[in-house]
Amino acid sequence: MTIPRCQVIPESGHQTRFVMDGREVLSWHFPDTYPRPHFYPVVGPSGVSLTRMGHPGAPNHDHHQSLWFAHHKVLGISFWNNASPALIRQSQWFAYQDGEDSCQMAVNLQWLDGHDPRPLLDQQLICSVQPEAKTGEFTIELQSRFIPTSDDLEFQQTNFGFLALRVARSISAHFGGGLLTSSTGAQGERDIFGKPAEWMDYSGPSGTAGNEVTEGLTYFDHPTNPGQPTGWHVRDDGWMCASPCMQTPLITRKDDPLILRYLILVHAGAVDPRRNARVHSEFSQLPPFALERAAEPHTAWRVTRED
Repeated sequence: MTIPRCQVIPESGHQTRFVMDGREVLSWHFPDTYPRPHFYPVVGPSGVSLTRMGHPGAPNHDHHQSLWFAHHKVLGISFWNNASPALIRQSQWFAYQDGEDSCQMAVNLQWLDGHDPRPLLDQQLICSVQPEAKTGEFTIELQSRFIPTSDDLEFQQTNFGFLALRVARSISAHFGGGLLTSSTGAQGERDIFGKPAEWMDYSGPSGTAGNEVTEGLTYFDHPTNPGQPTGWHVRDDGWMCASPCMQTPLITRKDDPLILRYLILVHAGAVDPRRNARVHSEFSQLPPFALERAAEPHTAWRVTRED
C-alpha cells in the first residue's frame, strides 16, 4: 500500500494535522474553547514553529492566534477581539485529500453574532499544502468563499481583516532579530504600514539555542482579491495582515460571494525578492479551487481546480 507524501489527518481534540514526508508542518484547530479556529503551529524547515499564539508583550492581544481569519466590523459586530460575543465555528468538513504533490482540507465555517443561533454567513475554506523543492519548505494556499445568509452583507472599512499572521517572537523585529520586508523593497513598519504591496515577508532567527538558523514566512496577496492595490497592516512587533477593507468596505452577496485567495511561503534563509516575484507570478496564474460532488464511491466532495 502506498502512503502519500502529503496527508491531512483529522485527530481528536478538534484538530486536523497536515503531514509532509511523515513530519507535521501545520495544524488546524477548531475547538469551542477559542472564539475562532486557527492554524498552529506553522513549522519551518528547522522543525520550530514560525508563528506563535498571542502577543509577546500585550496580554490583551490573546486574539492573535498564529494564523487565523477574522474581521473587525461585520454589520458593526467585531469578529476580531476576544471581548466580543461573536464567534466563528466550524460546522462541517467537506474533504480531506491526500496526495503525492499536495494535500487539501475543505471545511465550512459559520460566523455567528453570539446571540442568534442562525449564522450571518458561511465561509467555505479550502487549505492546500504543497512541498517546495528545498527540504522542509512548503506553501499554504488559502481560499475563502464568503456566502451571506441574507441577500448581501457588508464588511465595513477597517485595517483588521481578513487573514492575520503572528510570527514567532524571535522573528519579530521588535522582540527578536527579524526583518519585515515589502515587495516594493521597503523595510520596517514605518515605511510599509498602510502601503500597497504584492507580498510581505517576515524573516529572522529560528531553530534552537546553539543551532540558530534564518527562516521566514512570505505572505502573498492574489491580484483578483478586491481592494487592489491592497494596503497592509503590519507591525515591527511581529504581525502581518493584508487589509482589503483598509480604504473601503466590501459587499458579499449570496448570488455573487466574495472570494479571497492568499498564499504563505514557509521558507529557509532570508527573504528572496527574486524568488518571491516568481512565486507571486505563478500564484497569480493559478485558477481558483472548486468544491464539487465526488464521482468515486465513499467520497462526498472533492477539491479541484476550476477549468
